[in-house]
Amino acid sequence: MNARKITVVGLLALVALFFYLGMNAYQSRVQTAQDVQVRAEQTRLVRMHSPVFGPQNAPVTIVEFFDPACETCRAFYPLVKNLLARYPDDVRLVIRYAPFHQGSDQVVKLLEASRSQGQYQTVLEAVLAAQPTWADHGQPRIENAFQAAEQAGLDLDKARQAMEKPGLQALLQQDMDDLTALQVTRTPTFFVNGRSLPSFGPDQLSALVAEEVAKAKKQ
Repeated sequence: MNARKITVVGLLALVALFFYLGMNAYQSRVQTAQDVQVRAEQTRLVRMHSPVFGPQNAPVTIVEFFDPACETCRAFYPLVKNLLARYPDDVRLVIRYAPFHQGSDQVVKLLEASRSQGQYQTVLEAVLAAQPTWADHGQPRIENAFQAAEQAGLDLDKARQAMEKPGLQALLQQDMDDLTALQVTRTPTFFVNGRSLPSFGPDQLSALVAEEVAKAKKQ
């Protein structure tokens, strides 16, 4: 390799390094700004209407801003479920809706309607399992999600009636208002006892939950 090629390679490496450092600095500023906002808006993390898995009085609360059409939310679901099983007395999960994808607001309403039939988790898991058949982001096939819910045991006629209740839209709007105030821009977004992940990933979520559980046991 001649000197000119070495210089070019060196410059490219330097540019890549500055880009990496710049992105890290930017992400750190964004996270810091969001953490400040969350501390100022703690009451927006959990609402009375939010679905909850796990004991209501658990010392550790995972809040997940969730879109049923989000592939990453689907991938994270088994991990979050495993965390609840690992800490059955210490951790609860609160679901907040962030229907960013086209048509997912209808699936959110379907999920909410399933609660009146005591079928929320069953329908949630059925909808996530069937996600590849309905969650096309350009042309979602929402009826496939409804069929999956019905096959899981949901009375679809009753669910459709429940979806028309005006209060349901108000609950969805509350979640949208809260995610905007908390600067949530992607799904899934997690907060553990009000703390955001230091960086995004399953290991980071598990580690933060373990840290908060250990902290709670010392109190």
